[in-house]
Amino acid sequence: MSARPPIRVLLADDHTLVRRGVRLILDGEPDLTVVAEAGDGAEAVAAARATEADLAVLDVAMPRMTGLQAARELSRRLPGLRILILTMYDNEQYFFEALKAGACGYVLKSVADRDLVEACRAAVRDEPFIYPGAERALVRSYLDRMDRGGDLPERPITEREEEILKLVAEGHTSKEIGELLFISAKTVERHRANLLQKLGVRDRLELTRYAIRAGLIEP
Repeated sequence: MSARPPIRVLLADDHTLVRRGVRLILDGEPDLTVVAEAGDGAEAVAAARATEADLAVLDVAMPRMTGLQAARELSRRLPGLRILILTMYDNEQYFFEALKAGACGYVLKSVADRDLVEACRAAVRDEPFIYPGAERALVRSYLDRMDRGGDLPERPITEREEEILKLVAEGHTSKEIGELLFISAKTVERHRANLLQKLGVRDRLELTRYAIRAGLIEP
């Protein structure tokens, strides 16, 4: 009877040293192998389509496209691909956004050496992996919803607006954003005006502060 082939992993993180360390952890296991690496979310989406990975491990805060944005895109394009979010943020908002984006697990970098391998195996078995602190968040959120008699609030901005907000906060001009997203600069300006109105902010500086709080860019 032949052994099962190892789980093929796509690893995305914009810090080369972090990727190297995580790769050492995963490649050290006989049933796991890293088949592709990416430095941002857009590269991760392209790499996932070019390789036959079983699992994508995505950092949250990456340039061009965050791990959460990439997770949403991959969930739509490659529904069979399992997704784990690997992050330094022990943050309820990111955790719930990760679940909504299609991730089946959320692993903290601070304990990656302890939890990541098991999270990978759980993901491929179609089992959710939840870090210990998130269990309290889930229970608290459930009780809050019961008290309010409603669902979690929807994201205040659309996915396209989120893409543009991230690029604005990174310092790109409307022309550059248009070229990156294949839309006109005029369309970018319209989205930007909508963002200012929706978020109740006045300028690029306040948009940047919002993007940092939302985890779209690192402070």
